[in-house]
Amino acid sequence: MHLPTVNSAGTPRLRESLQTVGFTADGLLELLGAPAYAALARSETVPAVRATRGDGPLETLVRLFLLQRPVSRARAHAALPVDDALVDGWLRATANGDVRATVDIRPYSGPAGEDWWVVSDLGCAVGGAAGVADRRADIVLGVGGASTTLAGLAVRTPVGRALDIGTGSGIQALHAAQHATHVTATDVNPRALHFAELTLALSGAPAADLRRGSLFEPVAQDAPYDLIVSNPPFVISPEGLGEERLTYREAGMRGDDLCRALVENAADHLADGGYCQLLANWQLNDAEDWHERLRSWVPRGCDAWIVQREVQDVTQYTELWLRDGGDHRGDPGAYTARYDAWLDAFERRGTQAVGFGWITLRKSGSEVPHCTVEEWTHPVEQPLGETVREHFARQDFLHRCDDAALLDTRFQLAEGVVQEQVGPPGAEDPEHVVLRQQRGMRRATRVDTVGAGFAGVCDGTLTAGRILDAIAQLVGDDAVQLRDRTPQAIRLLVEQGFLIPHNP
Repeated sequence: MHLPTVNSAGTPRLRESLQTVGFTADGLLELLGAPAYAALARSETVPAVRATRGDGPLETLVRLFLLQRPVSRARAHAALPVDDALVDGWLRATANGDVRATVDIRPYSGPAGEDWWVVSDLGCAVGGAAGVADRRADIVLGVGGASTTLAGLAVRTPVGRALDIGTGSGIQALHAAQHATHVTATDVNPRALHFAELTLALSGAPAADLRRGSLFEPVAQDAPYDLIVSNPPFVISPEGLGEERLTYREAGMRGDDLCRALVENAADHLADGGYCQLLANWQLNDAEDWHERLRSWVPRGCDAWIVQREVQDVTQYTELWLRDGGDHRGDPGAYTARYDAWLDAFERRGTQAVGFGWITLRKSGSEVPHCTVEEWTHPVEQPLGETVREHFARQDFLHRCDDAALLDTRFQLAEGVVQEQVGPPGAEDPEHVVLRQQRGMRRATRVDTVGAGFAGVCDGTLTAGRILDAIAQLVGDDAVQLRDRTPQAIRLLVEQGFLIPHNP
């Protein structure tokens, strides 16, 4: 099937029609209601079908582009410029005179409430529990949970140059276009590059420099980038899949070599102070500490923050991706053989489980780079871009401060931190005190009464040393000893984001 073309006149007219009719994220929520809207995000269409039995223009667009149903030409005319859409390839005529969509157009709300539209292949967003309906290797998916996770993680400070590796339908390039002067987007799949062009054009964003190729090959001769983002084909599957390999999820490389290569080579393409942020899967085995293994990926001159968000054993992982590809719908014998092949591959590599998470690099040029590798499976508050930036700023502060400088610093309690006292009901004193963040990473940490008192007084007015002197006098402790034993606890509270350095 031919894909739509970007028409300098027709595409803006189509965008204007989508906005006028209310084919936006907010418009869909109002039309469908929260349950049907959430179900549609899970690719379950029955509630949306029931909610769009009317004949209004918005119902028509939902049926065309999201439910992928034919509509009469007359109904389509009431919703959008049909003649333009047919000429440009957004619609095609059926034998009985109806029209059908050639692509999925999905409303998407930008970070500042912008009305955007993400263009992807038909059939990949309406399968529900059945998995991907189209098994073609070069199918291009729309926005999923991984896409929105990465979009929320990215540091959004204004930059000159941004690079999106493995752009797919172009959602990361669309975000980057809002704060980068120049955006380059790459993909091994030429079909994906065309969809990215459609997404950017239909959303009214500046065009990106689109290049075909793998990893950093298409930009090998480029000037460094200030921001590199990638939602790569990170799925760890058996080698030699051939035609069974799906380009959007599998790179054809062994194990987690793709993610490792992205991380190891990022420094060569980052400007000083630039960030590289990607989603990744990595193999876990009993013979190797995963923290140390991922630390070994980090290139010289880069600080890193690596967060493992989820772990699946190899059977869960295999079932997830076989269902994603729709393998469970076919011949039971073929499904069993594929399942067995995946487990054989994991067994050959000694892999017991697979980790999923986020990797952020910052090119610091430091001779002794800081690398945080941690597991945090609890809910977080997106977007986290500012949280990521602040994490590295706090690491810089801690690196340059000895204990004397730390005690001479004013701190402020981070926004949204609350205190919880834990102990049996009726007890005069709590067994322990917990500080809990209600924003960002939503961490919790246990502190003693001195730590709780210290954090509670931090409002940017007094230095840490003066606060400790006051606490020592209040509790009858030795001030010098308290100053000697407390800096480590203060450093932990700063590192985890409970305390913010506040020296005016």
